[in-house]
Amino acid sequence: MIVRKFPISHLDQLTLLGHNDANLRQIEREIPVRIVLRDGMLTVSGEEEDVKPAASALNELVLLAERGKAIEEADVATALGQVRRNDDSDDHNGNGHGRARLVEAYEGAPGYNFDRKSVRARTPTQAVYLKALEQHDVVFGIGPAGTGKTYLAVAAAVAALRSKKVDRIILVRPAVEAGESLGFLPGDMQEKVDPYLRPMYDALADLMSYDKMRRFLEMGVIEIAPLAFMRGRTLHNAFIILDEAQNTTVRQMKMFLTRMGTDSRAVITGDLTQIDLKSADQSGLVRIQSILGHVPGIEFIYFHPEDVVRHRLVREIIHAFDAYHAKSEAKSEEGVGESLDPQAQSVAPPQTSAEAAAQMGAPDASGAPGDSGGPVA
Repeated sequence: MIVRKFPISHLDQLTLLGHNDANLRQIEREIPVRIVLRDGMLTVSGEEEDVKPAASALNELVLLAERGKAIEEADVATALGQVRRNDDSDDHNGNGHGRARLVEAYEGAPGYNFDRKSVRARTPTQAVYLKALEQHDVVFGIGPAGTGKTYLAVAAAVAALRSKKVDRIILVRPAVEAGESLGFLPGDMQEKVDPYLRPMYDALADLMSYDKMRRFLEMGVIEIAPLAFMRGRTLHNAFIILDEAQNTTVRQMKMFLTRMGTDSRAVITGDLTQIDLKSADQSGLVRIQSILGHVPGIEFIYFHPEDVVRHRLVREIIHAFDAYHAKSEAKSEEGVGESLDPQAQSVAPPQTSAEAAAQMGAPDASGAPGDSGGPVA
């Protein structure tokens, strides 16, 4: 057993440790170590192979706290995920060079103050995303639900409108949900498409007063529309956001991107694990990665389960589905498209105890030998 110590008397303990030391308990759940706070000193004890990654993650969090960042659950998850990736890289390369630092990701990330609330990056990937939204005219935000892809894009759009960098905001969504047809829904066209566009209204309502939002919508300063209404238009001086882009075809993606006029920006967000098209291979968001991946001025930002800022179980649910899809032979039929995320192939989802036992040839909970090829319950 070895011990590592971290002096933290110079820090606000609540900022680093969270309520009821939740951040420490989160590390202990992931790695079999014991972390104790006594007299302004954090002590990490355990086996060497466990203390090393736990201490590396804790060191990153201390550096963040020293910069004034309140450490959140997502920061701890990101630090642990980063340590795992760096350890894998060290195993392959034989050195620890090129390690990313969480504190570097947050440096220079913009923040916004609105009528109703302030918006800041809550994870390192969100910080990188916000910087990309400021620096690039076309940005793709790809990743699982709950990572703030759309919300932060809307926040950046409202900030750009307020600072007069653009004259209007166009929020777009494909009207494709779980294979349903708009023609079978009741009401006129506006009533048919409104449910699909409701998340856009919700994001705007969270950032500005209802009266201001209604006035902007009536004046056409903010427009919320289904993707089909974009054909034939040229949008100048606009901040255009395409949400749920995994449900576009390649043809629709091309149509949308070529709507950009002078002094316009476009943000495209989507989740490659929730494609509602008949075949995931038809998704424009899947194909566009290879089509535009090397075009200068276009930035692809990939979010991961550790970037989820909703309930902590959302992250665990995503990990469980990742493990299921990794073993499934019908990924495309289940609405899961291929990702060119450089981390996608190098980071395996965490094993369940049943999977670990199966790999070792041990019996599972039912007493039968484990079957590593079976579905995850």
